[in-house]
Amino acid sequence: MKKMHTIAGILLSSALMFGAMATPALAMEKSKMVIQVSDNDSAKWNLALNNAKNIQKDLGNANVELEIIAFGPGINMLKAESEVGNRINDAVESGVKVLACQNTMRNQKLNKDDMLSSIGYVPAGVIQIMQQQQKGYAYLRP
Repeated sequence: MKKMHTIAGILLSSALMFGAMATPALAMEKSKMVIQVSDNDSAKWNLALNNAKNIQKDLGNANVELEIIAFGPGINMLKAESEVGNRINDAVESGVKVLACQNTMRNQKLNKDDMLSSIGYVPAGVIQIMQQQQKGYAYLRP
C-alpha cells in the first residue's frame, strides 16, 4: 500500500509539473517596451526607429507592444515637416505607438495641426514612461 501511495504521488507530481510547464506557453504575455526620445536629432530618431523595427522583426509584430515617447527637444521630429516623418509614419503603420508630450507642445506653442497626422498624444511624456514601466514595460533610451 505504501508503494502505491509513493507511485501515485510521483504520478501526481509529474502531472502537475508538466501542467505547469504548459501553462506559460498558453498564457504568454506580449513583450512591452517604451522608448524615450528627448533629443532634437534625426540620428537618435533613426536609431530609435531602427530599434523598434528590429524588435518587431525579431519578436514578430503580434508579440510586442512598442511605444516611442517624445518630449522636450525630441518633439521637433514629430512636426509635420520632420525629416524622419516618413519613417515615423511607417513605424505607426507597423503598430508602433508614437506619442507626443502635450506639456512640451504647450511650452513650445505647438498644436496638433503642427504635427504629423499619424502620431498620438499623452498629457506628460515623462509620466507616460513612468506608468508604462510600472506596468512592466522595458525602457530604452537610444
